[in-house]
Amino acid sequence: MIKNEEKVVTLGSDTEAVLESSRKHINKKRLLFKIDVFVLSFVCLQYWINYVDRVAFNNAYISGMKEDLNMKGNDLNLTATCFTVGYVIGMIPNNLILLVVPPRIWLSFCTLVWGLLTLGMYRVTSVNQCCAIRFFQALFESCTFAGTHLILGTWYKENELAIRSAIFTSSGLVGSMFSGFMQVSIFNHLDGVNGLEGWRWLFIIDCCITIPIAIYGLVFFPGVPDASNISSKFSMTKHIFSDRELQYARRRLPARDESTKLDWSVIPRVLKRWHWWVFSLVWILGGENISFASNATFALWLKDQGYSLTHRNNDSSGIYAVGIVATVLSAIYLSKVKRARHWHVAVFTAVILCVVAIMIRIAPLRPAVMFTAQYLGGVSYAGQAVFFAWANVICHGDLQERAIVLASMNMFSGAVNAWWSILFYAASMVPRFEKGCYALIGTATASGIVSIMIRSLQIKETEKKKELAYIDVNDMFEDEDEGQDDEDEIADELVTEQQPVQPSHFV
Repeated sequence: MIKNEEKVVTLGSDTEAVLESSRKHINKKRLLFKIDVFVLSFVCLQYWINYVDRVAFNNAYISGMKEDLNMKGNDLNLTATCFTVGYVIGMIPNNLILLVVPPRIWLSFCTLVWGLLTLGMYRVTSVNQCCAIRFFQALFESCTFAGTHLILGTWYKENELAIRSAIFTSSGLVGSMFSGFMQVSIFNHLDGVNGLEGWRWLFIIDCCITIPIAIYGLVFFPGVPDASNISSKFSMTKHIFSDRELQYARRRLPARDESTKLDWSVIPRVLKRWHWWVFSLVWILGGENISFASNATFALWLKDQGYSLTHRNNDSSGIYAVGIVATVLSAIYLSKVKRARHWHVAVFTAVILCVVAIMIRIAPLRPAVMFTAQYLGGVSYAGQAVFFAWANVICHGDLQERAIVLASMNMFSGAVNAWWSILFYAASMVPRFEKGCYALIGTATASGIVSIMIRSLQIKETEKKKELAYIDVNDMFEDEDEGQDDEDEIADELVTEQQPVQPSHFV
């Protein structure tokens, strides 16, 4: 009950609780810092080790595994296809599981499983064993990329999301670089120790790094801003975030439609909108832009041209370094430049990749040209942060749609890449990759065009859509030392505007 000389306002129990808990100012910067430390840290570590484990196979291939397992022809591409098939199959199921199982538990469990599967790689004796393990690795690794973008969208505002998405995707590129450097060091120091080849030690060490990250996630990762995390077993969330901070973390984002549910109605709801169709298409194209780098074409070229093992592992890491720089610069541009738009980055990237393809097509055997072109091709990795952050923003209002769109983007891209890499970037096509150059020109040009189309559709949708109101508690309440002169007005606003928060793993 709030009283003054003129009137009495009676509040419901929920509203009264919000009013009481909100009187103390929530430090926004401190809360955002804690979100970065405990949310962003785990997803970045998880994606980093994901790529360390994933790229380890290619590094092992060029570091002795090919000869030891008598791999021939397109065996490398065959194992990549098996991985892609598992990745595609697991994509949407993993994202939907995250809607019903606490992400803290599911992501940590998946990390643990793929870490153990990585350990199993050190015992392989045939290509068939490699294919089987890679398939199951991918099933569990497929929770990482799209699932993390789904989670980031529950913690960060639009102006915060671009840079966090960039940091996250860059962590995978750092993992790719780290794996190459680690393979060189392992080969130099552990090759032959205890009768094991250096490439086998790489998988053992990868596993030893992965397991602690899984444990860290189970203990410190809060998952999503849900008050139920306070009482979660084995979780430190209750010692890191207060119940009031988690409530505010939910409420500071634009409200979404709470009436949507994870049932069969989600299918027509997703299919009748343009989001699923067009974002899936643009990332099929964006994923194949990256394919020129992700299929180890540079490492294969270096091996074909007789470069040493150190050069094969280290020189190709420069592509990932360029990818990190391009990703971060794109995020800074989108976050800091007022008139910046996602499609600007997409079109710029498309132009650069067309130049890359032309350079390699003209002079594939000239080292200066190949090195320059391959490193420039690293800008394609910026598309990971740009397109997924864009989809997160546009689909924010419908959680289930957002989960399916983000997963479908990666799923369809992977499905195409399963045969695309064999058709255009097979190991047998080194050193010229003639077909791959033409394919890159096609996908780069098309991705730029589709990005412009997305922007046009977004503008039309924004004009029609009414923004759902939400309450920023900090903006509604004055500091306590200014008295309680405005409490009646605040109480009225809370009574009329407060939106019920339904129990869920996600905001």
